[in-house]
Amino acid sequence: MSENSLTKDEVKHIAKLANLPVTEEEIIKFQKQLSETVDYIKTLSSVATQGVEPTSQVTGLKNVTRTDEPAPSQTQEEALSNAKNTHNGFIKVKAIFNEQT
Repeated sequence: MSENSLTKDEVKHIAKLANLPVTEEEIIKFQKQLSETVDYIKTLSSVATQGVEPTSQVTGLKNVTRTDEPAPSQTQEEALSNAKNTHNGFIKVKAIFNEQT
């Protein structure tokens, strides 16, 4: 395992915080994986970043969006013309809620 291994109790605590049920096998597996992740983060923390400007991306690309301009659209009657059932200008569908038993 890594030099600063997480304990089984710490892994159980993390799983509890994430609301994840875990087996004993998974605890052992995640103990190793999470310890390696923590060690890697510690390695990254030691990298000298003074004077480096923060960046969210490095390609220089920016979001490209079209201008929002009004365009012709369907009327409500046209939009509802193929609906089997309508009511007060809306499409009428069967109820989707079921009572919990």
